[in-house]
Amino acid sequence: MEHVTVTDEGPIRIVALNNPAKGNAISKPMAEAVQAAMKEFEGRDDLRVAILTATGTRAFTFGADVADPPELWRAVPTVGFRPLKPVICAVEGWCVGGGIVLAMMCDLMVCGATAKFYYPEAKLGLTGGMISGLVSRIPHKVAMEIMLLCRTIDAARAERVGLVNEVVPEGEALAKAKEWALELSGMAPLVLHEIKRMVTEEILPRGPSEQMAIHMQRMGAIRASSDFAEGKAAFREKRPPRFEGR
Repeated sequence: MEHVTVTDEGPIRIVALNNPAKGNAISKPMAEAVQAAMKEFEGRDDLRVAILTATGTRAFTFGADVADPPELWRAVPTVGFRPLKPVICAVEGWCVGGGIVLAMMCDLMVCGATAKFYYPEAKLGLTGGMISGLVSRIPHKVAMEIMLLCRTIDAARAERVGLVNEVVPEGEALAKAKEWALELSGMAPLVLHEIKRMVTEEILPRGPSEQMAIHMQRMGAIRASSDFAEGKAAFREKRPPRFEGR
């Protein structure tokens, strides 16, 4: 897939944003490629854990590619794809804008010592709104500082406030994420799935932007269904439709 690399190492799927020349900025095709790779991961019984990462140590991502704006929700865990399997984020360098959304929605996160988290949308005059979920993942006042004052949060503080699980030397985030993934792959899948289901579906609140993106997918599935095609054909042909629930 262009600008996204997908590697399977035993039970681990590694999905990496791969356009370092542009700071791994997320374009429309990149978001779609992440979604496709992760939806395939959902359906593979042999894959137990996914890692979302990026190429290079300069940036996890600079956020949305303004030259080719994505439907960013497609690349966001629990929104564009909703596996009950664990998803780990491995961050090196800058994690900007929508990149924070991708990272915070993963189940676990490790970052390199030079990582920096920055949400500049209040300075730019535009937001997708999904960042509001940050207040349910770290202390409220810290989340508001990041969102309203556009403060840059370094790796040490990100760990201190609970945005990141562990800080490792620069360049070692992916290796640490693989260690965790191997450990998780030996756990009971049904238990991991049920814990994650309860947390993501019953405990963590979903903001309006997140709910809207999920609703859009459901409505899109209906519009793309065989039943809708059959309904239109039956209307044109003035006959009763033969729906099959597909």
